[in-house]
Amino acid sequence: MPLVRVESLRKQLMRKGKWEEFKAANLASRVSGGQSVVDYEDEYYNAVIQLGTPAQNFSVQLDTGSANLWVPDKTNTQAICAKKPKFDSSKSSTYVANGQPFSIQYGSGPASGFLGQDKLCLGESKLCFNTQVFAQTKIIANIFCELNGFDGILGLGWPSISVDHVTPPMQNLLPTLDMPLFTVWLDRKGAVVQSAGLFTYGGLDTVHCSAQINYVPLVAETYWEFAFTGVSHGSYSQTYNWRAISDTGTSFFGGAKPVIDAIANNVGAVFSSQQGLYLLPCSASATAPPIVFTIGGMPYSIPAFEYIEPMSVGSSQCFLTFFTIGGGGFGVNWIFGDPFIRTYCNIYHIGGQKIGFALANH
Repeated sequence: MPLVRVESLRKQLMRKGKWEEFKAANLASRVSGGQSVVDYEDEYYNAVIQLGTPAQNFSVQLDTGSANLWVPDKTNTQAICAKKPKFDSSKSSTYVANGQPFSIQYGSGPASGFLGQDKLCLGESKLCFNTQVFAQTKIIANIFCELNGFDGILGLGWPSISVDHVTPPMQNLLPTLDMPLFTVWLDRKGAVVQSAGLFTYGGLDTVHCSAQINYVPLVAETYWEFAFTGVSHGSYSQTYNWRAISDTGTSFFGGAKPVIDAIANNVGAVFSSQQGLYLLPCSASATAPPIVFTIGGMPYSIPAFEYIEPMSVGSSQCFLTFFTIGGGGFGVNWIFGDPFIRTYCNIYHIGGQKIGFALANH
């Protein structure tokens, strides 16, 4: 499935000088509870799926950090979502009603509605499953409506994190695949672009990914969660038994605050509470050393241009593609988002309960 990369709402609002206002309003209205997964205020990669017979097209985010499929339903009457495509069950000859209430909570807000069943096809790959259960959402967070080219989410995580115990699409498709895995390659292109990456189901991407793949076992079949033991940046080095998840739905690295603070200090970045970002002059990128993570005893080097990005095209002010997360020594300490996946193809091996990394070709 070829991907489209869409510029973040964060960057759009920053250019208009409205980011701080939006952030304050969004925090004030955010609800608690449910499953907190990802923050869709950042860049995201979408692909087209088809639901129903005849097919109804939706541009969804392929998200390894969640496990449910949802799209807006025709019963969604939110004015802010008026331009979104809506699933119309009356136009599908293969639709089967379910009606069970559905609700999921993301870091950026909720999505709720009811469950239904219909034929699902994954874009140009022509992989189809005739009886996929999915959510038809009647209400979604405003931010989902405001994102251009974003109609829903297709979760690629494990069944254990699926809301209402719905079987995720990948588990349904496994018997039809040549290999029980999928490969993700994300390209380095800015703003809204076509052909910005590729998801390969049931095989390895031998065009965009190196033949050398290093696998590590999963520590839990929830998110795509694995262990790593070290991080270094210039003269700074730290070892610890961390746990990370590979998440295509997150466009930054999320990690331990002491480590991120040390990296920021090395490159002269200062945290801005207004922006919620570590800011620095873009000139720092020329001399900034790579960040090296140690996973399964192997070093994985992330170049400066992947963790230092300009606020906008041509801007002299940059930010670090990092945010801090808690953990308290237990559970997930890090999220390896798109900067890592752009540098190393990620091979999500469902059958082997493992994840592999191969140097990406650009």
